[in-house]
Amino acid sequence: MAAVAETEQQQQQDPTSTTHHLTAPPGLTQAEFDELNPLITEFHTYQIARGRQCSSLLAQRIAAPEEVVWSIVRRFDRPQTYKHFIKSCTVAPDFTMAAGSTRDVNVISGLPAATSTERLDILDDERRVTGFSIIGGEHRLRNYRSVTTVHAMPLAAREAGKGGPTPPSTCVVLESYVVDVPEGNTEEDTRLFADTVVKLNLQKLASVAEAAAREGGGGGGGGDHGKS
Repeated sequence: MAAVAETEQQQQQDPTSTTHHLTAPPGLTQAEFDELNPLITEFHTYQIARGRQCSSLLAQRIAAPEEVVWSIVRRFDRPQTYKHFIKSCTVAPDFTMAAGSTRDVNVISGLPAATSTERLDILDDERRVTGFSIIGGEHRLRNYRSVTTVHAMPLAAREAGKGGPTPPSTCVVLESYVVDVPEGNTEEDTRLFADTVVKLNLQKLASVAEAAAREGGGGGGGGDHGKS
């Protein structure tokens, strides 16, 4: 029994890679998932401590051009544009939209959080990849890291639409995260909570981006402040 317990403890301590590249998330067909798989492997793979951390990958189709969606997603200084539970966001007067920059977020009441200090980890305008980490604040999402990527609609989906009405410009947003499991919580409970928040944010992103596309412009708002 002691040997079994020691083995289980060692497995929890040894990091392991996530397997988001093995199973298509809801919202993608297998053919679409197969096409996006190399990018999922590259950008949405994490090393996690089994039993102490959890991770997930979510997908959202958006009926708007990818450049419109990206103009919203890239605005690290304006997360409240599409993130439901953010009351306000402040950045330093000399803020620049570059990796290493930080923002201070105030969360609406009713959530197990009050404030969050977050750092921009990556912003790649060419490949449309962004990600951040939570590095401080009053919340339960310890060691939370997230990556969001915006992709043109996979060829499989475009091929499936041939012969029918011309579809509007459509893209796919993938968002993944890794986070510690709080003491007293299970991996399942933690993943369910985080998945729900991310899913609601992605749904609002779709609404905001599709409205912006109909109006013929980007939805980032706020002028050019902080753009690189």
